[in-house]
Amino acid sequence: MSDRPRLYAPETPPTRISHAVFNTLRGTNAELERFAWLGDDLAIAIWHRQTTEEETAYIRPGHHTLSYYLGGGYRTERNELPGMYGSPGRLCTLPDDHESRWVVRDRLRFLHVYFLPEHFTRRAIQELDREPRELTLADRTYFEHAQIAHLCASLERVSWNGPDDLLRANETVHETLSHLLRSQSRALHSTSMKGGVAPGVRRRLAEYIDAHLDGNITLGTLADIAGLSEYHFARMFRISFGMPPHAWIAERRLDRARQLLKATGLPLQLVADACGYADLSHFSHRFRASVGVSPRQYRQIISH
Repeated sequence: MSDRPRLYAPETPPTRISHAVFNTLRGTNAELERFAWLGDDLAIAIWHRQTTEEETAYIRPGHHTLSYYLGGGYRTERNELPGMYGSPGRLCTLPDDHESRWVVRDRLRFLHVYFLPEHFTRRAIQELDREPRELTLADRTYFEHAQIAHLCASLERVSWNGPDDLLRANETVHETLSHLLRSQSRALHSTSMKGGVAPGVRRRLAEYIDAHLDGNITLGTLADIAGLSEYHFARMFRISFGMPPHAWIAERRLDRARQLLKATGLPLQLVADACGYADLSHFSHRFRASVGVSPRQYRQIISH
């Protein structure tokens, strides 16, 4: 469990994310309109501020933040970029290791999405065939992106109460993160690329895992594919995939389950079998722990 500071919010669930940006805003004149945990260590908030002038600093928050201006912001600027002002529809991305200072004047209303670096970089392998250590979220101030703005606006328009609304918001945020990966990622040229498995081996491992999610995937088999000892392989896998083999396999099983529940009418037992769960009870428990609803509820909500 992480020892980072925890987010102060009503009914805070167990999570690895530290919402330092949220906690910083709590110490200003910003007022929290709405907040919700969305599952998958994702959170969302809407804030509004009314002030003559106030400075706010974010110092290496340890998590990524997407900011979308819902109203005002015409006289809000970042100290590092004087003369650039916000407005409704403008977006900002604040990566986990960034530092920034903002001067807020007049009225401002904005939506924040808080997410872990792993949410961003895990997609690098699945969607871009890149290693997590090669990319991070770019530090961008007041940019425009029609699809991301549309998704953020849709999040503001809907309720976040109850499992149905939270699940739909979760799905929308995941779609938003995919757009962020493709349009607002930054290459880490200075990062040492020592260690890890070769790109071709990484692809073979990912393909093998996806092709065998319905069975028992052993560390020994994966190590043989990579041509490494089990001990050495586990270390190299974590470097290239951003998580241990068992965690990657568990995430891919949940991803596959979501896909099958959305796109097919397979009975739940067959979905569990296709994703390699020991039985329907185990599948339901793991799915609910990750997504927040049972597989049956998920299918019902997504289909409407």
